Amino acid sequence: MVAAVVLAAGASTRFGSPKQRLLLGEVLGRVRAARSIDEIVVVLGAHEVETDARIVPCADWERGPGASLRCGLDALGPEVGAAAVVLADGPDLAPAAVDRLVEAWRAGRGEVLAASYGGVRGHPVVLGRAAWGRVPDDGARALEPVLVACDDLGSPGDVDFADDLPGRLLLGDGEQK
Repeated sequence: MVAAVVLAAGASTRFGSPKQRLLLGEVLGRVRAARSIDEIVVVLGAHEVETDARIVPCADWERGPGASLRCGLDALGPEVGAAAVVLADGPDLAPAAVDRLVEAWRAGRGEVLAASYGGVRGHPVVLGRAAWGRVPDDGARALEPVLVACDDLGSPGDVDFADDLPGRLLLGDGEQK
């Protein structure tokens, strides 16, 4: 089995409000569209968010993204062989990127795989179970991945500030959805 761990624990300080509340539904829809995902967990920390997905609270979220990731990984059962790590602030995630990375993991290309766009490491990231114990507080970014080109699928985006929101997530009067 392959699970998706959606990281949504951060405080959203640069954004100015809980961006997870605006973006999580879009991201979950894209993760659910991936054929290779059997289970989804959403890791929450700083903010409560309404969702129909399984929530994993992480009391240590302030230690860094690795602490949040470890909370999500620890919540997965022994039948899960790999986790696709997805950020809740990447609303343009291509489901095919998740599937491409999972297929590369299943083909034995490595235990740590990351999508790349124009040769630059991005998300999603797939971690085989053998790599889970090596996740530091910095997160999976500290692990050396095998890059899987996803240029043709487009970057998942990275919403750090309100100005980064895609137009489809704004109401006609400029207010956030």
